[in-house]
Amino acid sequence: MDKPHAPSCERNREPILAVLRDRFADRRRVLEIGSGTGQHAVHFAAAMPQLVWQTSDRAENLPGIRAWLDEAALPNTPAPLELDVAGAWPRATFDAVFSANTLHIMAWPEVQQLFAGLPGVTGAGAILAVYGPFNDRGRYSSDSNAAFDRWLRERGAHMAIRDAAAVDALAERAGFALIDDLAMPADNRCRIWRRGRDRL
Repeated sequence: MDKPHAPSCERNREPILAVLRDRFADRRRVLEIGSGTGQHAVHFAAAMPQLVWQTSDRAENLPGIRAWLDEAALPNTPAPLELDVAGAWPRATFDAVFSANTLHIMAWPEVQQLFAGLPGVTGAGAILAVYGPFNDRGRYSSDSNAAFDRWLRERGAHMAIRDAAAVDALAERAGFALIDDLAMPADNRCRIWRRGRDRL
């Protein structure tokens, strides 16, 4: 099959990698939730060979992810897992979780289920990194994000840019404390949480 391709992955992979090189430097097993095309997975796994990068997504996206993984043939990218946040989660434990451009695509109950599922796949001290657009106390961070949000809502009433404080509340309920909020290109953010009381 032809590999799926998202131009945005090509544009944002280096800025995200710069963050992950730092935040995942002492990590060993990463669960990527919503791996999409698989482009991020092969790029990050190649750049950070100390990590086992576990992709996951809904069943319909797994063939495309496999195509990217098979072509790259990296030793640290096991076969993708089927993961619908509303269904069964993996039984493995990870010391890091990554997700990019997913929260605004999911319905809000699915965002809630994503965070509710994290304690079952992580241990104390696990790092969570989420990349994408966020609102600040109900306000758009830019005109382009306001236009993007309108476009999302036209595609599906369940989609919308999420408010950072609302997402932080979900993370806190799951035992994750915000430790960083980094500005990224194209009016995106990379928000980092740590499981447990350690906020350093």
